[in-house]
Amino acid sequence: MLRIRAFQGLVPDPAQVADIACVPYDVLNTEEARVLAEGKPNTLLRVDRAELELPADTNPYSDAVYAQAKKNFERLQSVGALRRESAPAIYLYQQRMGAHTQTGLAAVCHVDDYVHERAENPNAKDIIKKHEKTRKDKEDDRTKLIGTLSAETGPVFLTYRGQPEIDALIAAQQKGTPTYDFTAPDGIQHTVWRIIEPSVLTLLQDEFAKLPAAYVADGHHRTASAARVALELRGRGASTVDSDWFLCVLFPGNQLQIMPYNRTVKDLNGHTKEQFLAKVGAAFSLSPATSPKPEQPGDIRMYLDGQWHALAWKPAADANPIARLDVEGLQVRLLAPVLGVDDPRTSKRVDFIGGIRGTDELVKLVDSGKAAVAFSMYPTTVQQLMDIADADQIMPPKSTWFEPKLRSGLFVHTF
Repeated sequence: MLRIRAFQGLVPDPAQVADIACVPYDVLNTEEARVLAEGKPNTLLRVDRAELELPADTNPYSDAVYAQAKKNFERLQSVGALRRESAPAIYLYQQRMGAHTQTGLAAVCHVDDYVHERAENPNAKDIIKKHEKTRKDKEDDRTKLIGTLSAETGPVFLTYRGQPEIDALIAAQQKGTPTYDFTAPDGIQHTVWRIIEPSVLTLLQDEFAKLPAAYVADGHHRTASAARVALELRGRGASTVDSDWFLCVLFPGNQLQIMPYNRTVKDLNGHTKEQFLAKVGAAFSLSPATSPKPEQPGDIRMYLDGQWHALAWKPAADANPIARLDVEGLQVRLLAPVLGVDDPRTSKRVDFIGGIRGTDELVKLVDSGKAAVAFSMYPTTVQQLMDIADADQIMPPKSTWFEPKLRSGLFVHTF
């Protein structure tokens, strides 16, 4: 049973919402954050990436950064940029990116439905499932920020297997007037509807309680950090009614858009072009390609020396969910044994290029000499993500790139 509930959090001043709401903290570096925050004194970036207001040599994980974040967060409330809701609410959050539209439900979920480290939380249930490992430094960072603010400013992106009953409830609520409706500088339209009617909130809670599972699509570090904060508060006897819950937006899987996560490798690991192509041909069915974009799973495109090649492969009939991924097939057949990229999490010779940047970026990197070879991947599917999480397995790094990204600051959960 998946638990969701309404929350009485902080929301933006409608007149400032386009400037307050911001991209997630982890999709840009400090310098990019400084550029986006320029001329926007009330952007939530000044909380999520508070180092942008400090000297350039400031360690982003230093105590000064978290102190600045708290100061800025309190100021946003004092000037009315962020305002306390008058009643507990659940929100519908629709994003439109070109022809693609997806509508999720923003609520809070219970940390005991998420398994991070079962030894730390014996009450945990395997309902909110993960498919990625977290990095300690990044997890520590968000844990400290959430704990310092006593708030989650950015939601976790969850997905679930769609249900007609939930779809009907959401469609009915979208007939009302939106609370927020704006188009961000990147062209993505964000629309939010506020739901406070107790009978509707109960219906939504009851329908989501019928779901056997939800899946972390994006935001593994935020999920793990929220759980850590909740457990630390419990351990100190300082937990509250709200601290056991964390901020999420839940989208039906059939609405999501996953883009590929492409790869480049800096060199051919000592092979000549001819030697390398011979080894590629031994690992895959190799042929000239007329397009840089794969057409289906089992189809990988490779750019080398000004030419595109098609690499076809089939996993074994009894392969596990991870072994069926194209990114895993590329890794075990070519990147590791031929190019010497043994651990893609730590190797400095492989780079990961989000699909939003297109295949032209791959050509640019290879033609400029910054990479020797590039691989254009078919996107991992939502079903593959769910299958791997259901099997309690971990995806290879950089397997999914979700677009559009959730905006932070449209709703803030406090405790």
